[in-house]
Amino acid sequence: MNESLQQRLNQIPDMILSEDFLKKKGLGGDLCFWIFDYAPEGELQVREFLTFLNGMLSSKHKQLNVVHINLLEDMIAYLKDRDLLDKAFDLQKKKGDAALLKALKGPLHMDKFVPFLLEHHQIKDQDLVLFSGVGSVWPLLRAHNLLNSLHADLGHVPLVLFYPGEYTGKDLTLFNRIPSNNYYRAFKLISE
Repeated sequence: MNESLQQRLNQIPDMILSEDFLKKKGLGGDLCFWIFDYAPEGELQVREFLTFLNGMLSSKHKQLNVVHINLLEDMIAYLKDRDLLDKAFDLQKKKGDAALLKALKGPLHMDKFVPFLLEHHQIKDQDLVLFSGVGSVWPLLRAHNLLNSLHADLGHVPLVLFYPGEYTGKDLTLFNRIPSNNYYRAFKLISE
């Protein structure tokens, strides 16, 4: 277990349950989007923490409407809903990853996938939204595209993206190796 990562994870409950966080105080009108970045090697530790956090929130803070969205699970549900999952598997087997990426570019466009997320999880009615699974869906889905697409619909709801890579406060670098080459405006949840 990475002790430094665990110390940062242990700060999350107090942070996200604070009145200032939930009421978006001190943000100066900015969006209440937060990114918790971590070394990719800590993925399993973060998943374990999210299981703990979800259990704690649902048992001790029932008054809050909190949704945890695992992007891989939701991408699979979305493709099943559109009757594309089995076709995607067949295409990948027959023609490979590049053909699959090209074929799913349209169906997984944020103009289609984000409305699915909004409706499927009733996101607009939540007090807090947690996103994980970014590394599992890359390169089919990109974190900066997702967050940019959620701005208009979700800017008033606190959102935390668990990100396996580095967030400098303006740039995202997935797995500490793949830069997004796009400026992104969010707050760092817990600094190192």
